Amino acid sequence: MQLSIYKDYEELSHYAAAAIIDFVKTNPLAVLCFATGDSPRLTYKLIVEAAQAKKVDFSKCSFTALDEWVGISPENEGSCHHFLETNIFKPLQIEAANIHLFDALSDDLANECRKMDQLIQEKGGIDLMLVGVGMNGHIGFNEPGTLIDQYSHVVNLDDTTQKVGQKYFKEATQLKQGITLGLKHFLQSKKTIMLASDSKKAGIMKQVIKGEISTAVPASVIRMHLNAEIMIDEEAAALL
Repeated sequence: MQLSIYKDYEELSHYAAAAIIDFVKTNPLAVLCFATGDSPRLTYKLIVEAAQAKKVDFSKCSFTALDEWVGISPENEGSCHHFLETNIFKPLQIEAANIHLFDALSDDLANECRKMDQLIQEKGGIDLMLVGVGMNGHIGFNEPGTLIDQYSHVVNLDDTTQKVGQKYFKEATQLKQGITLGLKHFLQSKKTIMLASDSKKAGIMKQVIKGEISTAVPASVIRMHLNAEIMIDEEAAALL
């Protein structure tokens, strides 16, 4: 595992975008899994700018879901689907055939998990996974205590996740369950980049980087990954 510390969120985002751009230039058919949320937002903006300037071509890449709020429509601005559609897929003009997301409104979520696992297997696995870190140390919706050998699954969301998740919605929204790729997918991805910024993440990043490797802090398992980089700014690194 490599740890890189940057001056601030802007510098962090520029380096993260550059790493992803370089990866796709080398792997134009890459299977990519992108997280949603505040941490990667500027990274995606910079990626889009580079693509629009024809410095990189994402048109042949495949995109898989990391997670989604169960029961939330893709049209809802707080959904992961809407975030990716707005910040990545539409600006990059990604064809629908290259986008593979969970249907969180499905009556058969177990089948959604099976379909996602099969798709990823058929594509030879995830080439690059970009993730953030939740305030409770989750990756995607792999909450504290999740099993390390799970693939896609449905999870009851931690109280912290339910509370923090409200910031993505215009009005109070019930967020009881999530559907997510598992830690097994995370550890089997060929390359993983983890982003964290701001002083509010300093405590959890100390646990991730310096604490015991344990699913009590799911993000700590990145230290088991064979090709992973943690990219954080100085504020998030303040307690290291």
